[in-house]
Amino acid sequence: MPEQAEATRATILVVDDNEANRSLARNALEDEGYRVVLAASGEEGVAAFEREHPDCVLLDVRMPGMDGFTACERIRALPGGDRAPILFLTALRDVDTFDRALRAGGSDFITKPVRPTELIVRIQTALQLWRVSAELRQHYDLLRHQRDDLLRLQLQKERLMAFVVHDLKNPVNSMDLNAQVLLRDKTLSEGSRGAAMQVRTEARQLARMILNLLDISKADEGKLAPRHAELDPQAMVSEILAELDVAAKSRKVTLRSTVEPGSVRVDPDLFRRTLANLVENAIRYAPAETAVTVTFTRAGGDIEVRIADAGRGILPELREKVFDPFVQGDAAGDAGMAPGGRGLGLTFCRLAVEAHAGRIWVEDASPGAVFCVRLPHGL
Repeated sequence: MPEQAEATRATILVVDDNEANRSLARNALEDEGYRVVLAASGEEGVAAFEREHPDCVLLDVRMPGMDGFTACERIRALPGGDRAPILFLTALRDVDTFDRALRAGGSDFITKPVRPTELIVRIQTALQLWRVSAELRQHYDLLRHQRDDLLRLQLQKERLMAFVVHDLKNPVNSMDLNAQVLLRDKTLSEGSRGAAMQVRTEARQLARMILNLLDISKADEGKLAPRHAELDPQAMVSEILAELDVAAKSRKVTLRSTVEPGSVRVDPDLFRRTLANLVENAIRYAPAETAVTVTFTRAGGDIEVRIADAGRGILPELREKVFDPFVQGDAAGDAGMAPGGRGLGLTFCRLAVEAHAGRIWVEDASPGAVFCVRLPHGL
């Protein structure tokens, strides 16, 4: 039987100053296939545990010299002393004795006189429960180590992110400033001026990517909080289109906008980068000799921005996935997504919009796609 096979592998330490009790326990346990070690005092019991490393301890409470409570505390303090169940045997059936047994580290509490059958069942139960408890502790330790490893990786990622953002922002800003210096040179040739404009456009796009990466990390930690302020949407849209005009012209794409007058209350930086990312994405998506349009309207109590292109559009099954990190079309764009996409700009857009308590989605423009942003007005 499984219980018998299990018993032959288990050693039981019986600690009792009464010889008759020791003999009774030994006979009952050995009949079940257990290996039994006897000790006549608390001191002998502690020494026997240290020497034999038993699987279970049967411990009398009232003994001369070191009583069972003290012996239990000493055993628990030994190496491996926390890995064996300890069952107290006592004729005292009261709450105080029971509580003291638990405080000392006892696993079970058996009152005398004990019948052999009950003793065997209680020991079998204690061993099974202790084994399950040990397995749970192993699982807990494994989960704790995995959690610690993940936390360590997260902290390393945050430190790396801080280094990347700090170390990249300065050279990118320097590129932009140097491009501005070149553009102020009246003697610059038309070709060189165009190259300088291209450098400035790409530097600004790279700066947005760096900030997007930082804000995505903040959103993962629940720290992306908008700071609302009044701004003029017409001025902001005009600035974005002027900034991206070089990129649009290089692809022979026309930029157009329709903006209802009035002010909006949003986080200026997050909202501006959201629209810039969407317009930049639309430019990459749009075929030559077509237009990208930005429409800014008010719908009820909300504000709505729609950025449309005349490209191949986005397949219905991909319209939610385009906002996931690192999702992008292949070089041919045959996934129905923008070819060359970096996979983070649209993720940032979704997080920034959601931080404003708004929503972002994609519609079919037939042809092309329309990225729609709706935000509560007057936040």
